[in-house]
Amino acid sequence: MSISQLYDRADGVGLAQALARRDVSPAELVDEAIARLERVNPQLNAVTSRTFDQARATSEGGGPLAGVPTIVKDLGPAMAGVRQTMGSRYFADYVPLRDDEFVRRMRGAGLRIIAKSSTPEVGLVPFTEPALFGPCRNPWNLERTPGGSSGGSGALCGAGVVPLAHGNDMGGSIRIPASCNGLIGLKPSRGRAPTTGGLAGQANADLGVSRSVRDTAALLDAVRNDEGEAFLHAIEREPARLRIALVRGPMLGHGYSPEARAAVDDAAALCESLGHSVVESEPQGVDYPTLAYSLLMLFAANTGWHFGSGNPTPERKLSRSDIEPTTQAMLAIARVVALDELTTALAHQRKLIDTMDAFMRDYDVILTPTLASPPVKIGELALTNSEKTQVAVLTRLKSRALLGKAARDIAARMFDWIPTTPVFNLTGQPAISVPLHWTSDGLPVGVQFAARLNDEATLLQLAAQLERARPWSARRPPVWAGNESIPASG
Repeated sequence: MSISQLYDRADGVGLAQALARRDVSPAELVDEAIARLERVNPQLNAVTSRTFDQARATSEGGGPLAGVPTIVKDLGPAMAGVRQTMGSRYFADYVPLRDDEFVRRMRGAGLRIIAKSSTPEVGLVPFTEPALFGPCRNPWNLERTPGGSSGGSGALCGAGVVPLAHGNDMGGSIRIPASCNGLIGLKPSRGRAPTTGGLAGQANADLGVSRSVRDTAALLDAVRNDEGEAFLHAIEREPARLRIALVRGPMLGHGYSPEARAAVDDAAALCESLGHSVVESEPQGVDYPTLAYSLLMLFAANTGWHFGSGNPTPERKLSRSDIEPTTQAMLAIARVVALDELTTALAHQRKLIDTMDAFMRDYDVILTPTLASPPVKIGELALTNSEKTQVAVLTRLKSRALLGKAARDIAARMFDWIPTTPVFNLTGQPAISVPLHWTSDGLPVGVQFAARLNDEATLLQLAAQLERARPWSARRPPVWAGNESIPASG
């Protein structure tokens, strides 16, 4: 078997096992990943920086993923000596001096980082079309988004460049690209793994996307803050008979596409066939429009942090030409509205946590669509020219009343495509997107499961059971970085 064929057929844990058996050398594996990256990136536009020399250097550690090539998102944990643009022209030349803790733990697990991946400016939107680099594209259809804000990682993992890639998630930014690219995407529980940013509401979480459940489990084991049974061992057991709440309501949005409904119905039927109890239910008394506004205040506050106390380049003056209109609007909201509204937003978050805790006394898992529809077309969610003009006027006026109204208008439409994922950032619960469904024209559609706080084991056990029942690893997008003798499917 050639290295390319091995790379196509094995997940990250499998590649590490091949390295341990000396079926392949670390240098050969890294060179294969680099060749794949260069093969497909002209089509995907997913890479912001190459770190080939670092990846070829001696691995720092060992474990189930030792020697495996991977990608780090260009937002969140810093890499020493590698620019961190955060998708912004303002930060385009920023080069951190030290690795952040998440990267240190990745290196300690023996992972070899070959590149950094594209993200929207400071991760604000669920699609990856930064002005600094241009749109990142989906390997299943180049006219579609790979999602965001971990869109570059999702595209590169989905195209077979790496078996797993780093991402972070403040409103769905791991689960969204997982759904768009046919991948596993786990947002761990609040505090489970080291993270950066997302300070207001502690809504952010770092982990990543992968093509197998055991790779996701192994990555969580490698970076977790706590001790306990390895998740990689836990997934070897079948889950107990689970009580699953099927939530059909659109939560923060206004409805689902037929494809999203079909995906979640199919997932519910599959779970029942595996012996689980699935009941239609949802938390009562949640004011979702108010919750959407509160979320927007948290996003605005964190945008203010990126360019305020969290700014790694405070000596550089910030001008309007440095940042995109959406970021300008969120900064204006942060400076004029969010400070006063933040306490109220946090109170709404606390109420949601209490409501969800009560709901989860009756259920082990919640099932929802991950997104309201399959991946949308490039540019479909971007601001129109008239909206950009409106933003420019509003940010100059600095009127609290007008900005407050604009914030409510933005909140009313911002979550239409991502109606379910941000809810679990607010509650801190673990949530995972699983690739169980594809549309008739070959686009992946994920479904989301959420569990109680710190119960990643149940989610991973269920996902592994679903993976065995409905394998997805053989599916290949039209843009695939690997061996051309393996046909595309899906």
